[in-house]
Amino acid sequence: MKKEIWFGLAILAAVVIGVFVLMPAPSQMTNGHLGLLMLALIVVAIMLGFPTAFTLMGMGMMFAWFAFRSRAPDLAVQQTLDLMVQRAYSVMSNDVLISIPLFVFMGYLVERANLIEKLFKSLHLAMARIPGSLAVATVVTCAVFATATGIVGAVVTLMGLLALPAMLKAGYHVRLAAGAITAGGCLGILIPPSVLLIVYGATAGVSVVKLYAGAFFPGIMLATLYVGYIIVVAKLKPNLAPPLSEEDQRVILPKYAEDISRTFSSNVVRGLVAAIKGNLDPEAPRRMLAKQLFIALLPALFFTAAMGWTYRLVTTPPPAVSADVVEMGTGFAGEEAPSEGSDLDEPKEEGGLEEPPADGLKEPPAAAVKQPDAVAAPAAPVVPATAAKAEAAKAEAAKAEAAKAEAAKAEAAKAEAAKAEAAKAEAAEPAERVPAPMGYWITFGIGIAALGIFYAIFTFARLEIFKMLLGSFFPLAMLILAVLGTIVFGLATPTEAAAMGSMGGLLLAAAYGRLNMGVVKESVFLTAKTSAMVCWLFVGSSIFSAAFALLGGQEIINQWVLSLDMTPTQFMILAQVIIFLLGWPLEWTEIIVIFMPIFIPLLPHFNIDPLFFGLLVALNLQTAFLSPPVAMAAFYLKGVSPPHVTLNQIFLGMLPFMAIQVVALILLYVFPGIGLWLPEVLYK
Repeated sequence: MKKEIWFGLAILAAVVIGVFVLMPAPSQMTNGHLGLLMLALIVVAIMLGFPTAFTLMGMGMMFAWFAFRSRAPDLAVQQTLDLMVQRAYSVMSNDVLISIPLFVFMGYLVERANLIEKLFKSLHLAMARIPGSLAVATVVTCAVFATATGIVGAVVTLMGLLALPAMLKAGYHVRLAAGAITAGGCLGILIPPSVLLIVYGATAGVSVVKLYAGAFFPGIMLATLYVGYIIVVAKLKPNLAPPLSEEDQRVILPKYAEDISRTFSSNVVRGLVAAIKGNLDPEAPRRMLAKQLFIALLPALFFTAAMGWTYRLVTTPPPAVSADVVEMGTGFAGEEAPSEGSDLDEPKEEGGLEEPPADGLKEPPAAAVKQPDAVAAPAAPVVPATAAKAEAAKAEAAKAEAAKAEAAKAEAAKAEAAKAEAAKAEAAEPAERVPAPMGYWITFGIGIAALGIFYAIFTFARLEIFKMLLGSFFPLAMLILAVLGTIVFGLATPTEAAAMGSMGGLLLAAAYGRLNMGVVKESVFLTAKTSAMVCWLFVGSSIFSAAFALLGGQEIINQWVLSLDMTPTQFMILAQVIIFLLGWPLEWTEIIVIFMPIFIPLLPHFNIDPLFFGLLVALNLQTAFLSPPVAMAAFYLKGVSPPHVTLNQIFLGMLPFMAIQVVALILLYVFPGIGLWLPEVLYK
């Protein structure tokens, strides 16, 4: 029997033995202990190979029936079925989950656009002079492509077909090559747009937008640590990652480029300008040469546009407090408050709507009221006089309302006139811009120096590499930035941005001639399959969590954790260690949907931000794809690797990158600003 199977069986036996040792005697067991037993059994069932979603649902309903039966035996079945329906409906009505199928659909379309081969070739040529260039290009390619697709299996499989043979042919060690592919392919579950962050946000009730903003820099940090490790290893031990040969670094130039290099200069700008003036060859007309010159000048044009936009942004004077905004009741801009007797006073016409005098509400004097004699003629009717007074009062009120309307019109006219005068003044004398800060000029100087160095060494070979990057790297980068930018800057919700990304995937596939009915049909089928799996996981997790809470398992765990009297730091370390260990037998989906509902209720007691906790968990769960025995990335790579590459070699190659993940986790905890700075800047 293989070592991996023995390892898995050993972990399974440890879980079973731990359950029997820690559980009390059957006569002393409570419903809370049944909840802990359910938690242990679900881990055992998943490790035995049972489908996670349906195992969660089945075991959750069975233990929920136990919980309801202990309270009301006659209603246990009905309450259990009601619980299942309510939980399923609540999950399906969650708007956040709509973005999952859209992002997955975008990933499958980008994968089928056949960009990864061009991306890898252009990157490894661009990085040919860097130690370990093939492995570095592999990590960067995996990071970019995994970010655009978010599908770990697809990225690892494709890079195993493209990069692994190239690295083995160049003399790279199997462990380093396998580690670079598997570690780089897993970056897609951390760098946004990530399905893992959506699942965590829906489980923990945290804003997906803030999670995306917070995970951006930790993902870049982890990829940078991978690249740094590869460069250091290649520098210290060149036999593990030998440099590329001259043949592998050679770029085939078109005929006009070779002619210009021989006749004028190998520098792109000087050579093309001289060729355009001299009309070098009828086969290379000026129009084509001007097009090549425009492509070569794109970095300078982009830098000029970016710095010009930044200059306008940083030199715009701060908005002055508008004179039109005045304290309520003090009149219009530039006017003094209306004094007594001005046009804005209440009308004081006779019989108008004035406040009654202070002594106006007195009883009439007794002499003024004559008591009628018993035999006297009846007095004149009072009703007509009263009606006349009422009519007069109404007329006066109407006059007052008309006067108010006229005053309002006059005020509006004055306001419009004031605004017109202000607009004329601004047009005549525009506000002076503020001086640009010193940081802008430092950045400008550094950019100019970098451009000077870039164009000094910009040969025709580098121009061909740059054009390859324009056709592979930049379309993906623009798609990723468009999706993330609209989310992070609040221009669109994650669902709307995912829809834009799906449209971008369709356009990319069409632009590269890969869009047809077969591709769309296959992408839709795989999207439906993946989305159904995630949604069923949510339903099963919701039922399981409800049963766990009904049995009182969460309460027992809370009491146990609080009885330890831990500090927030100690609790954070304990939680991350548990998640790290769970990553060995379980995948990230099971860890998120099963164990996050246990940790989340404890966070308020330790005053821990769920956003920061989620970033640590997302960084920690990279290990779920790299840790045996359920290291899915290793199995993906093994399926496409040559026969002499063993699973043990792949596992050993992944271990240094797991250690790097632990280092990145410590850095994020020690310097939380790596993950929290961007959300605080954007959403404070």
